[in-house]
Amino acid sequence: MVYKGVIFDLDGTLADTLADIAGSMNRALKANGFPVRPVDDYKLLVGRGLDNLVLQSIPGDARTPGIAAALLSEMIGDYSVHCLDETCLYSGIRSLLSQLAALTIKMAVFSNKAEPLTIKIVEHLLGDVEFVQVMGARPDFPKKPDPAGALLLSNKMGIPPDEIVYVGDSDVDMITATRAGMLAVGVVWGFRSAEELLNHGAKFLLNQASDLIQVLEGVTN
Repeated sequence: MVYKGVIFDLDGTLADTLADIAGSMNRALKANGFPVRPVDDYKLLVGRGLDNLVLQSIPGDARTPGIAAALLSEMIGDYSVHCLDETCLYSGIRSLLSQLAALTIKMAVFSNKAEPLTIKIVEHLLGDVEFVQVMGARPDFPKKPDPAGALLLSNKMGIPPDEIVYVGDSDVDMITATRAGMLAVGVVWGFRSAEELLNHGAKFLLNQASDLIQVLEGVTN
């Protein structure tokens, strides 16, 4: 294998979390008298952390720090209870992770979702998979696209960044990978378009989960 490690984004990459995120945010909006949003709207709002998602979900004329903080607290409280109502793995993910484990490829998860929620979802869906680390947003590291978290995972994995594939579904992920010196690989089944991924540094696009094996082997045709 040309590459020895893989870092996966969570939302839109390993798992389809959109319905649960949208449900929790819409319940918080409705409870505070704000209009709810169509589920598809949230495809463009996820990726930069729940605090950003909440802020962008509030109507522009009501985006005050106080309102944003109150809705963030409500949304996280609701999402902590409902984050696994409809969330599920994408097709082929479990098989892919089994293949990677058999090939002794080291794996990690890196999300901008709060770390306790990230760990909860991964443990529920993939508790039998051996990840070097499951990392979410935390106070001691800046969120993606800052590369600090990805570089920490590189160190934990004991693999130099240029031997790691970073897999994600958004511009944030591709920028993070590029800044960390990792191979940026986008997935087309996630929340953003193939065009966005390519425009922000994706070197390969995966049409299905199993395509990652060829990337790891250095196949470029």
